[in-house]
Amino acid sequence: MIIIARLMFVVAIALFVPVLTNSGQLVLAKGHDNVREACSVTRFQSLCVETLAHFSSTAGRSPSKWARAGVSVSIGEVKRVRAYLSELKRHGHMKGRNRVALSDCVECFAYALDELHKSLGVLRSLSKSTFSTQMGDLNTWISAALTDEETCLEGFEAKNDMQIKLLQNQVQNASCITSNALALVNKLATTGLAGKHQ
Repeated sequence: MIIIARLMFVVAIALFVPVLTNSGQLVLAKGHDNVREACSVTRFQSLCVETLAHFSSTAGRSPSKWARAGVSVSIGEVKRVRAYLSELKRHGHMKGRNRVALSDCVECFAYALDELHKSLGVLRSLSKSTFSTQMGDLNTWISAALTDEETCLEGFEAKNDMQIKLLQNQVQNASCITSNALALVNKLATTGLAGKHQ
Protein backbone atom coordinates (compact mmCIF):
# COMPACT_ATOMS: atom_id res chain seq x y z
CA MET A 1 0.00 0.00 0.00
CA ILE A 2 2.82 2.42 0.91
CA ILE A 3 4.60 1.70 -2.39
CA ILE A 4 1.39 2.29 -4.38
CA ALA A 5 0.72 5.53 -2.51
CA ARG A 6 4.26 6.73 -3.23
CA LEU A 7 3.92 5.84 -6.90
CA MET A 8 0.64 7.75 -7.13
CA PHE A 9 2.30 10.76 -5.44
CA VAL A 10 5.22 10.69 -7.92
CA VAL A 11 2.82 10.43 -10.88
CA ALA A 12 0.74 13.32 -9.53
CA ILE A 13 3.85 15.47 -9.15
CA ALA A 14 5.05 14.53 -12.65
CA LEU A 15 1.70 15.57 -14.10
CA PHE A 16 1.45 18.77 -12.07
CA VAL A 17 4.97 20.21 -12.42
CA PRO A 18 4.87 20.77 -16.20
CA VAL A 19 1.70 22.82 -15.73
CA LEU A 20 3.49 25.00 -13.19
CA THR A 21 6.54 25.27 -15.43
CA ASN A 22 4.51 26.09 -18.53
CA SER A 23 2.47 28.74 -16.76
CA GLY A 24 5.66 30.21 -15.34
CA GLN A 25 7.19 30.35 -18.79
CA LEU A 26 4.08 32.03 -20.14
CA VAL A 27 4.24 34.70 -17.45
CA LEU A 28 7.94 35.27 -18.10
CA ALA A 29 7.37 35.40 -21.85
CA LYS A 30 4.61 37.97 -21.45
CA GLY A 31 6.78 40.13 -19.20
CA HIS A 32 9.67 39.80 -21.63
CA ASP A 33 7.39 41.07 -24.41
CA ASN A 34 6.54 44.13 -22.28
CA VAL A 35 10.14 45.14 -21.73
CA ARG A 36 11.10 44.43 -25.34
CA GLU A 37 8.21 46.54 -26.59
CA ALA A 38 9.14 49.39 -24.23
CA CYS A 39 12.81 49.20 -25.21
CA SER A 40 12.10 49.12 -28.95
CA VAL A 41 12.30 52.94 -29.03
CA THR A 42 15.73 53.08 -27.39
CA ARG A 43 19.13 53.28 -29.05
CA PHE A 44 20.73 50.60 -26.87
CA GLN A 45 17.99 47.99 -26.84
CA SER A 46 19.91 45.03 -25.39
CA LEU A 47 21.14 47.16 -22.50
CA CYS A 48 17.62 48.50 -22.01
CA VAL A 49 16.14 45.00 -21.77
CA GLU A 50 18.93 43.89 -19.44
CA THR A 51 18.58 46.82 -17.04
CA LEU A 52 14.77 47.14 -17.06
CA ALA A 53 13.61 43.51 -17.29
CA HIS A 54 12.70 43.34 -13.58
CA PHE A 55 10.14 46.16 -14.10
CA SER A 56 8.16 44.08 -16.63
CA SER A 57 5.34 43.00 -14.34
CA THR A 58 4.92 46.36 -12.57
CA ALA A 59 5.29 48.61 -15.63
CA GLY A 60 3.24 46.44 -17.99
CA ARG A 61 2.55 48.53 -21.09
CA SER A 62 2.48 51.91 -19.36
CA PRO A 63 4.76 54.50 -21.03
CA SER A 64 4.78 56.66 -17.87
CA LYS A 65 5.88 53.72 -15.69
CA TRP A 66 8.59 52.73 -18.17
CA ALA A 67 9.82 56.35 -18.26
CA ARG A 68 10.00 56.37 -14.44
CA ALA A 69 11.79 53.02 -14.49
CA GLY A 70 14.29 54.27 -17.07
CA VAL A 71 15.13 57.40 -15.10
CA SER A 72 15.31 55.46 -11.81
CA VAL A 73 17.80 52.99 -13.30
CA SER A 74 19.79 55.87 -14.76
CA ILE A 75 19.96 57.53 -11.32
CA GLY A 76 21.22 54.28 -9.80
CA GLU A 77 23.92 53.90 -12.45
CA VAL A 78 25.02 57.55 -12.28
CA LYS A 79 25.27 57.29 -8.48
CA ARG A 80 27.38 54.15 -8.81
CA VAL A 81 29.73 55.70 -11.38
CA ARG A 82 30.02 58.93 -9.38
CA ALA A 83 31.04 56.91 -6.31
CA TYR A 84 33.58 55.02 -8.44
CA LEU A 85 34.99 58.30 -9.80
CA SER A 86 35.16 59.85 -6.33
CA GLU A 87 36.99 56.80 -5.02
CA LEU A 88 39.39 56.98 -7.94
CA LYS A 89 40.02 60.64 -7.18
CA ARG A 90 40.76 59.89 -3.51
CA HIS A 91 42.90 56.81 -3.95
CA GLY A 92 43.94 56.77 -7.61
CA HIS A 93 47.32 57.75 -8.94
CA MET A 94 46.33 60.13 -11.72
CA LYS A 95 48.66 63.04 -12.25
CA GLY A 96 48.61 66.39 -14.01
CA ARG A 97 45.93 66.93 -16.62
CA ASN A 98 44.24 63.57 -15.94
CA ARG A 99 43.76 64.47 -12.29
CA VAL A 100 42.12 67.76 -13.30
CA ALA A 101 39.96 65.92 -15.85
CA LEU A 102 38.90 63.45 -13.17
CA SER A 103 37.84 66.29 -10.84
CA ASP A 104 35.79 67.77 -13.69
CA CYS A 105 34.31 64.34 -14.35
CA VAL A 106 33.13 63.95 -10.74
CA GLU A 107 31.53 67.40 -10.96
CA CYS A 108 29.79 66.53 -14.24
CA PHE A 109 28.27 63.43 -12.68
CA ALA A 110 27.05 65.46 -9.70
CA TYR A 111 25.25 67.79 -12.12
CA ALA A 112 23.83 64.84 -14.06
CA LEU A 113 22.50 63.28 -10.87
CA ASP A 114 20.77 66.53 -9.92
CA GLU A 115 19.10 66.76 -13.35
CA LEU A 116 17.92 63.15 -13.15
CA HIS A 117 16.51 63.59 -9.64
CA LYS A 118 14.52 66.62 -10.84
CA SER A 119 13.25 64.53 -13.76
CA LEU A 120 12.10 61.69 -11.53
CA GLY A 121 10.27 64.18 -9.32
CA VAL A 122 8.30 65.43 -12.33
CA LEU A 123 7.56 61.89 -13.54
CA ARG A 124 6.06 61.10 -10.13
CA SER A 125 3.64 64.04 -10.36
CA LEU A 126 2.51 64.12 -13.98
CA SER A 127 -0.57 66.22 -14.71
CA LYS A 128 -2.70 66.37 -17.84
CA SER A 129 -3.06 70.15 -17.48
CA THR A 130 0.71 70.78 -17.47
CA PHE A 131 1.82 67.68 -19.37
CA SER A 132 3.37 69.53 -22.32
CA THR A 133 5.43 71.79 -20.05
CA GLN A 134 6.51 68.84 -17.93
CA MET A 135 7.65 66.91 -21.00
CA GLY A 136 9.65 69.94 -22.16
CA ASP A 137 11.37 70.18 -18.77
CA LEU A 138 12.12 66.45 -18.76
CA ASN A 139 13.65 66.58 -22.22
CA THR A 140 15.82 69.55 -21.20
CA TRP A 141 17.02 68.01 -17.92
CA ILE A 142 17.72 64.49 -19.18
CA SER A 143 19.45 65.85 -22.28
CA ALA A 144 21.58 68.03 -19.97
CA ALA A 145 22.41 64.98 -17.82
CA LEU A 146 23.48 63.11 -20.94
CA THR A 147 25.67 66.04 -22.04
CA ASP A 148 27.24 66.19 -18.56
CA GLU A 149 28.09 62.48 -18.71
CA GLU A 150 29.60 62.78 -22.18
CA THR A 151 31.53 65.94 -21.21
CA CYS A 152 33.10 63.95 -18.38
CA LEU A 153 35.33 62.11 -20.85
CA GLU A 154 36.86 65.26 -22.29
CA GLY A 155 40.33 66.25 -21.18
CA PHE A 156 41.86 62.86 -20.41
CA GLU A 157 45.30 62.08 -21.82
CA ALA A 158 46.96 58.70 -22.44
CA LYS A 159 43.63 57.08 -23.27
CA ASN A 160 45.35 53.72 -23.83
CA ASP A 161 46.08 53.60 -20.09
CA MET A 162 44.12 50.74 -18.47
CA GLN A 163 42.73 52.94 -15.70
CA ILE A 164 41.50 55.51 -18.23
CA LYS A 165 39.94 52.78 -20.38
CA LEU A 166 38.07 51.38 -17.39
CA LEU A 167 36.85 54.86 -16.49
CA GLN A 168 35.68 55.42 -20.06
CA ASN A 169 33.74 52.15 -20.07
CA GLN A 170 31.99 53.02 -16.81
CA VAL A 171 31.04 56.50 -18.01
CA GLN A 172 29.90 55.31 -21.44
CA ASN A 173 27.66 52.67 -19.88
CA ALA A 174 25.99 55.34 -17.74
CA SER A 175 25.56 57.51 -20.84
CA CYS A 176 23.90 54.66 -22.73
CA ILE A 177 21.46 54.03 -19.87
CA THR A 178 20.61 57.74 -19.67
CA SER A 179 20.13 57.84 -23.44
CA ASN A 180 17.64 54.99 -23.10
CA ALA A 181 15.82 56.86 -20.31
CA LEU A 182 15.51 59.91 -22.57
CA ALA A 183 14.04 57.75 -25.35
CA LEU A 184 11.46 56.30 -22.93
CA VAL A 185 10.51 59.81 -21.79
CA ASN A 186 10.18 60.94 -25.41
CA LYS A 187 7.91 57.97 -26.07
CA LEU A 188 5.73 59.08 -23.16
CA ALA A 189 5.64 62.59 -24.64
CA THR A 190 4.27 61.26 -27.93
CA THR A 191 1.84 58.84 -26.26
CA GLY A 192 0.32 61.31 -23.84
CA LEU A 193 -1.31 60.66 -20.48
CA ALA A 194 -4.25 58.53 -21.59
CA GLY A 195 -5.87 56.79 -18.63
CA LYS A 196 -4.77 53.30 -19.62
CA HIS A 197 -1.12 54.39 -19.78
CA GLN A 198 -0.82 55.82 -16.28
